[in-house]
Amino acid sequence: MSKRPPFEIGTHEIAPGTRATVALPISVFANHTPAELAIHVIHGKRPGPAIFVSGGIHGDEVIGVEICRRLLRAPNLDTLRGTLVVVPVVNGFGFLNHSRYLPDRRDLNRSFPGSSGGSLAARLAKLFLNEVVLRCDLGIDLHSAAIHRTNLPQIRISPGNRRTRALAQVFGTPVVMTSALRDGSLRGEAKERGVDVLLYEAGEGLRFDETSVRAGVAGILRVLQHEGMVAARGVPKSVSKPVFVADSSWLRAPAGGLVRMFHSEGDLVAEGEVLAAVADPFGAEDVELVAPKAGIIVGRAVLPIVNEGDALFHLGEITSEEQAEAALDELAEQMAASPLFDEDEIL
Repeated sequence: MSKRPPFEIGTHEIAPGTRATVALPISVFANHTPAELAIHVIHGKRPGPAIFVSGGIHGDEVIGVEICRRLLRAPNLDTLRGTLVVVPVVNGFGFLNHSRYLPDRRDLNRSFPGSSGGSLAARLAKLFLNEVVLRCDLGIDLHSAAIHRTNLPQIRISPGNRRTRALAQVFGTPVVMTSALRDGSLRGEAKERGVDVLLYEAGEGLRFDETSVRAGVAGILRVLQHEGMVAARGVPKSVSKPVFVADSSWLRAPAGGLVRMFHSEGDLVAEGEVLAAVADPFGAEDVELVAPKAGIIVGRAVLPIVNEGDALFHLGEITSEEQAEAALDELAEQMAASPLFDEDEIL
């Protein structure tokens, strides 16, 4: 059997059976400090698929960064088949500035396919697309809600894609949402080039959420096992089927003031149920927000100060309440069975 060739990325070569962190030049900061895209590659001795995992495309979505960090410590990867490419922080500019955007105020996830002679966002988009995405067979892109909002762990897939629908079930989040591809997005451009991408959404911008992190790591390992890249030992099993949400809508504040929420993400609600009440600082009157239909809360605002019309609850329609309850119960059981942070991870 011939030896497997090295994995080439930029000017670097990673030999089979080894792993390495490489840095690809992006730009130069105003103080003449080089800006680079840091990528960790694990290139197995044995052949298999090439999968990338990316975090921090939006710089304030730090949950994906923590998921990548824990993933890279998983013992399952020591005998990896194929190649795993992990980019914990794609948008390092936004990450350092605690910002969703790049310094030019552009959204990297609306800048693909990019251009080598365009804006900073366009240059980074092209580098990431060419050096990471197009060298892989599948991608898992990690996101969270924006600041002052939080999301229930969920996978988002495009309509009519059987492969990503099946892989979403393997990943094992309680909810899978159908979400149309957007112009300029990583997921949209990758699909145009023949690379499927699972989009994981969970938690809140600029915050760690232990449930969301653990669910993300477990889901990625399940996908790697399903693709024949890692052994089953140590990979959490998922039994319940996720709930597929084909339609959802944001419910908005009926008035401005201070909001008191009576439900949280993951709650199943009935039509006509009171979800929240908004009152002005003088407390003269409460204005209730009522669920217009039954569903599951897949996201919500966390800031208690609201203006009239602010988005408060992201409500998804479901067809089976029993299936939804089973999926949510299983997530809770998995989190209870998983170890908590080690002390050195808290410090």
